[in-house]
Amino acid sequence: MTATAATDTSAVTAGTLVVRKVPVSRGYRFELVKLLSQWRVRVLIIACWLAPAAFVAIISQQASLPVDTLFGRMMHATGWAGPLVLLGFSGSWALPLLTSLVAGDVFASEDRLGTWRHLLVAVRSPRRIFVSKALASLSIILVLVIGLVVSSTVSGLLVVGNRELIGLDGHLLSPGHAAGAVLLAWLCALAPTLALAAIGLLGSVALGRSPMGLLLPAVVALAMQIVQQLPVPVAFRLALPGYAFISWNGLFTSPAQRGPLLIGVAVSLVWTIVATGLAYFLFVRRDFTNPTNDGSGRRALTAGLLPLVGLLVVSTAVIAPVSGVGSGIDQDKVQKAVATEFAHLYRLQTKQLNRADVTEEQLQSAAECTKGGDQVAAKGPGNDWRCVISWHIPGVEVAGSAIYQLDINPLGRYVSDGDGPKEVNGFFLVRTPSGDEPNPLWQFDGNIELLPAK
Repeated sequence: MTATAATDTSAVTAGTLVVRKVPVSRGYRFELVKLLSQWRVRVLIIACWLAPAAFVAIISQQASLPVDTLFGRMMHATGWAGPLVLLGFSGSWALPLLTSLVAGDVFASEDRLGTWRHLLVAVRSPRRIFVSKALASLSIILVLVIGLVVSSTVSGLLVVGNRELIGLDGHLLSPGHAAGAVLLAWLCALAPTLALAAIGLLGSVALGRSPMGLLLPAVVALAMQIVQQLPVPVAFRLALPGYAFISWNGLFTSPAQRGPLLIGVAVSLVWTIVATGLAYFLFVRRDFTNPTNDGSGRRALTAGLLPLVGLLVVSTAVIAPVSGVGSGIDQDKVQKAVATEFAHLYRLQTKQLNRADVTEEQLQSAAECTKGGDQVAAKGPGNDWRCVISWHIPGVEVAGSAIYQLDINPLGRYVSDGDGPKEVNGFFLVRTPSGDEPNPLWQFDGNIELLPAK
């Protein structure tokens, strides 16, 4: 009995017996029950709803914070930092692994068990089988992501509190604003998660019993992480479907850096559609009459890999006129970003020390930044950036100045490390009327938009 024959069958001439096709809704429920009956999926659901809460609670109580992660140094200050730290970790490791274990195995499991013929006889439509499996795996992934968000957020708010969050340009986000930005960041991260899930479906269909089909989303995500750390052109960086795992940090600047985020989300959605379409194309044309043919082989290369490579090339060409060439990191952008963030944080320190408030306009902060001690061009990533920041205080003739050493990675993220004077940025703590508090000018994280300035 072939797949085509099973699809076209609408009635059986055996008296007046009528055979009806199984609707997608019933197939979806059946596939969902099959997934939920697997101990592996149950463990994942429990872990995603409990482990983030424990992680955030434990880290928030530690003296040593994950300062190498965005918002890691803020986990003592506000409960909204916890879900953002988890988002950074999830985009790199957790979400690719989850999509591999769910979407990457949803078709391959039938090959291992040899149950395709039974399923075709019951459902009588490869198309309905594909849609049911895709929707069931998507539902499980959404439950896992929701668990990560809810668990980490509730834990952070209970352990640390619903407090203001310092953005990546030094401005303060109210608890309500922080809540909206955190939720939007996780929503945007769904787009690359769907892209990895679609790649998992494609690998599960194209590679069959091969374990590579199960590992494909994780391998693709790891490859994208490696590429993102290399000095590649901005257009190629934005054309990768995982960039929205990175560009959500633009939501925490004022004004928000929406350009890279919108491009990242759009690219991820296009990859989702194309990869799902390729998986569907391969599945409905598969020969189910041969139990040894599990879909792997030359077609996986010609109808799976090559179209995605072509999509990457086309996406890069389309984005290039918008993104420009080079790394997207230059002297003007660095100086503007550092001066703006310093002005915001200087006002925060002024408030801590109970001094007279000043505005950014009154401070007139400016930065002069060089790279490699003027030995190399002041552009591109590196840990050899040095900035001298100057500002003015009303009524004081002499301008203040402070020195910072900058480490800027290829993604535009930077860490500014204070290098004097000690009264401004020389100590981790500042003595305030209410006790010692973290000095906001000692070290701070920031973000440089890679797209050309408007």
